[in-house]
Amino acid sequence: LEVPSEGKIWLNDKILFPQSAQSWDINKARTKMGMVFQHFNLFNNLNVLENLTLAPTFLKLLNQEEAITEAHKLLKRIDLLDKQDTYPSRLSGGQKQRVAIARALMNKPEIMFFDEPTSALDPEMVGEVLDLMRDLATEGMSMICVTHEMRFAREVASRIIFMESGRIIEEGSPKDIFENPQTPRLKSFLSKLSF
Repeated sequence: LEVPSEGKIWLNDKILFPQSAQSWDINKARTKMGMVFQHFNLFNNLNVLENLTLAPTFLKLLNQEEAITEAHKLLKRIDLLDKQDTYPSRLSGGQKQRVAIARALMNKPEIMFFDEPTSALDPEMVGEVLDLMRDLATEGMSMICVTHEMRFAREVASRIIFMESGRIIEEGSPKDIFENPQTPRLKSFLSKLSF
């Protein structure tokens, strides 16, 4: 969605950026990725089932019947099968975000990206979204998650990158980051948190 200004991005030992003759076709690479946005980005003119089935049928990954079957499985998993005919305006924030996650899972991605998936939610709704993400991690889904949910990051992450103003300040395992921070900035940040 954004064009990087520097660095390299790799997917399965093949370069995505900067583009070259040996690079992935970006559209083919995108089929291997799922994206969950901060503000849901559901299509308000489509009901929940239509939100889930649109991309896989449009991309011809599934026919309509297969897409509906897969959508029903995912909606059952996130405990929203009874909301399949509901439009996004009638869902709570937590329900919208769970639908957004299910929509991203419809294409069976190899990796999921989460951009602050709980920041637009009421505190009571945060848990249901984090529980779903925890389940994905337990199942082995590769995820990159931008989050301020430090307890969740400490519990679920295999690697943490602490960033500020677009720069990596420190990186390491959750144990390294939370128990042995090296930089004054990370130490200051962690000192303001309660665990």
